[in-house]
Amino acid sequence: MKRGFFTIMSAQFFSSLADNALFVGAVQLLRSSGSPEWQQAALVPMFALFYVVLAPFVGAFADALPKGKVMLISNSIKIVGCLLMLFGTHPLMAYAIVGLGAAAYSPAKYGILTELLPASQLVKANGWIEGLTIASIILGVLLGGQLVGPMISGALLSLDFPLIDTSIDTAPEAAISVLIFVYLIAAWFNTRIPETGVSMRPMPKNLLSLLPDFWTCNSKLWKDKLGQISLGTTTLFWGVSGNLRYIVLAWAAAALGYNVTQASALVGVVAIGTAVGAVVASLRMRLEHAVNVIPLGIAMGLLVILLNFISNVWVAAPFLILLGGLGGFLVVPMNALLQHRGHNLMGAGRSIAVQNFNEQACILGLGGFYALSTSLGLSAFGAISAFGMVVAGFMWLIKRWHERNCREHPAVVNHLLDIARNDNLHG
Repeated sequence: MKRGFFTIMSAQFFSSLADNALFVGAVQLLRSSGSPEWQQAALVPMFALFYVVLAPFVGAFADALPKGKVMLISNSIKIVGCLLMLFGTHPLMAYAIVGLGAAAYSPAKYGILTELLPASQLVKANGWIEGLTIASIILGVLLGGQLVGPMISGALLSLDFPLIDTSIDTAPEAAISVLIFVYLIAAWFNTRIPETGVSMRPMPKNLLSLLPDFWTCNSKLWKDKLGQISLGTTTLFWGVSGNLRYIVLAWAAAALGYNVTQASALVGVVAIGTAVGAVVASLRMRLEHAVNVIPLGIAMGLLVILLNFISNVWVAAPFLILLGGLGGFLVVPMNALLQHRGHNLMGAGRSIAVQNFNEQACILGLGGFYALSTSLGLSAFGAISAFGMVVAGFMWLIKRWHERNCREHPAVVNHLLDIARNDNLHG
């Protein structure tokens, strides 16, 4: 791997670390203020909101500037969201601003991989970036849980700065103030990312002209016989995984009686399994064999339902590691295949923006459904059952879809797989 790759990894790690710790801090901020549970569940779709709204524009933005600069600007937006949350803006609105920064960040962090590395290293690079992202999720939720816990928050709130009144009086506020500095570390790494030498694509003066371009790119991926399968799989995976982060918190409270600090550790346990699965996939899977992992998605959905029958943490921990491992092994080769097809069809930034639009629209839709169901009285156990059935059912449909493509368009599918195989060998 080139040296610049590890600078990108460092920037991604600290930015994602802060994102996930901030989620825990925002949940605790809402709970401590007596907000209804549906607002806590709504944090997930609010974070996804700008991914969906700005999808036609962020891909072109990522392709118009050096991607390290795009990542720096995006991290600055996240810091603004933290400051808004810290000084009185409703957490849902402030967290949406952080999501705005994340929406602009994502096409740059993934798109730069295809600019910096050959196709033969894409699966390995995705294993690194997904594994490190999952590691940041593990440490992020643990960090957030500890920062809002009584021991660390008490120490933070006891700090006294002469002549300075910070107005930081609660544990969540103290946690958010610390996370601003984590975002600043990520921003420093952003300034060290090298330029790749790839020609920039200027944004048009009329931004609305990007709408038909975006929908054309979206249609290209959905019509591509491999792009549609990888896009459908990653869309469903991230739609469920994005909401599962909160569902595990709710399940731990209902089944085990855990508070936010204790429950955040179980979210980290899922992420440990995902990290292991991602690393194993990066070592074992090849780009042209990515479609072979689809049945794991069906198994993952069925395992989610079994979570309802677990009430012992010693059983839950290895079970959640297995669940996460299946997800990690599934998503890494599918992400690599999707990036490969998108890069060939339309360019890195635009293809990642299309991917983000579909994945975050799924998070938004499922998260909105979960928040609405919670407001109407659906329990955490019922939500877990619904999510498991959705995953297994739709992954089965995607499997049938790919089988039909192979049966009705064998020449096209084999040709595309040959392209991936040749790029993998000679890239």
